Amino acid sequence: MIDACPLLEARRLGRREPNSENWLLRDICFAIHASDRLAIVGPTGSGKTLLLRALARLDCIDTGEVLWRGEPIRGDDVPRFRQQAIYLHQRPALTEGTVEDNLRFPFSLRVHQQREFRGEDVGSLLAQVNRDETFLNRSVRDLSGGEAQIVALLRAIQLRPIVLLLDEPTAALDVVSTQLLEKLVTNWFDDSPDDRAVVWVSHDEEQVGRVSDRVVNMSDGQIADDDAEGSEPSP
Repeated sequence: MIDACPLLEARRLGRREPNSENWLLRDICFAIHASDRLAIVGPTGSGKTLLLRALARLDCIDTGEVLWRGEPIRGDDVPRFRQQAIYLHQRPALTEGTVEDNLRFPFSLRVHQQREFRGEDVGSLLAQVNRDETFLNRSVRDLSGGEAQIVALLRAIQLRPIVLLLDEPTAALDVVSTQLLEKLVTNWFDDSPDDRAVVWVSHDEEQVGRVSDRVVNMSDGQIADDDAEGSEPSP
C-alpha cells in the first residue's frame, strides 16, 4: 500500500530552455514514496538528468513545485533538504587530497557541523566494496573512474540520507565496479527499507531489472509511462 504522503513529489513541474519557449521538462507529476526502488528510463535527451537535478533543487524550474514530505521546498529549506535527498552525478566532483579528505569534507559544511565523521561507519562501508582502511590514504588523483564513483557514493551514504538520486552512476564503470556500487546501494536501502527510497537513471535494461521495482519512462521532457499504481500526485 502506498503511503499517503510521499517523501518527494513533483507537481506540474516544468522548465524552459533559457531565452526560449522550448520546454525541456513539461507538466511532470509523480511521487517517490518510502520503500520505492525506482528507475527512470528513456532515450538520450528525454530529460532524465534534468528531472533529477530539478528534484534535487539544483536547477531552477519555471512552473510547478517540488515537495518534501508534503511541503514545498523554499529557498531557506534547500540546504537541509539536500541533507536528506542526495544527488549523485555519473562524473562526481572530488576535492584535492586523499579519499579520507573527501569523506571528511561534508562535515566541514555548515549544514553538517552538528555531526561528525565516524571512522567505524566508514570502515564498515569500505568492507562492503572490498576495500580496507589503507584505501583512505589513496590520493584521488590515483583513483580509477570506478573508484572515484565509489568514493562519491561512500561520501553520500555515510551521511545517512533518506533518498538517493543516482544519475547513471555506473555508466562508465566496468562490471566489477558496477557490482560493488549496486551492492553498496542495495545494502544502504536494505538497512532501513521502510524509510528510504532510491531513484536510478539508467540506460541498462538488465541493471534496471536488478535495482528497481518501479519504472518511469520519459520522452521529450514528459513522463510517458509510470508503472506504479496510485502514482498521481497528492491533491
